[in-house]
Amino acid sequence: MNAAKPLPSYLIQRYHGWKATTYSDNRAWYKRLATEGQRPRAMVISCCDSRVHVTSIFGADQGEFFIHRNIANLVPPYEPDGDHHGTSAAVEYAVTALKVAHIVVLGHSNCGGVQGCYDMCSGNAPHLEETSSFVGRWMDILRPGYDRVTASNTAEDHVRALEKESVIVSLENLMTFPFVASAVEDNSLTLHGLWTDIGEGGLEFFEPASRTFQAV
Repeated sequence: MNAAKPLPSYLIQRYHGWKATTYSDNRAWYKRLATEGQRPRAMVISCCDSRVHVTSIFGADQGEFFIHRNIANLVPPYEPDGDHHGTSAAVEYAVTALKVAHIVVLGHSNCGGVQGCYDMCSGNAPHLEETSSFVGRWMDILRPGYDRVTASNTAEDHVRALEKESVIVSLENLMTFPFVASAVEDNSLTLHGLWTDIGEGGLEFFEPASRTFQAV
């Protein structure tokens, strides 16, 4: 059974608006992108959250960023076990084929995935513990981060700290990929951790020496 349906009318209208304005005004640029291929300078790993608008935050043009989005901007550890690994495949392609110079892991405030991980690890979301939960098994990646933030005073502090731990865990896991570690070692690739406050428009960067986030 084919469940696909025609696009909603508002999306069709927006497409025609884009084609008549943005595309029409930049037709040569789009043709160039199509014929010459992509040459992004950086890969950005961000959350699926619709409020996180990577290209707007950095004022990026089309073709500038290789963007991979998943729940809670997580990178799993290197596991070449023959299973399906969408995030790992994206990292491999970015580093070995596109030769990006930077990988940016971008976390954010009020992350539903991180909240789910906190609830699961604290025993308040048994449904996420089920083996059938895709979200729960994905958020297992962040369990080491949960163990590191439980010294905070309040649940709100725990969750905010865990949002930033999702960035740190991902940076640590990136270095388990041999081709990432090799590129970092020969200075052809740099890793960056960021966290953005959606409501305030703030941006913080991870400082490895102090394991803290500092305002940009």
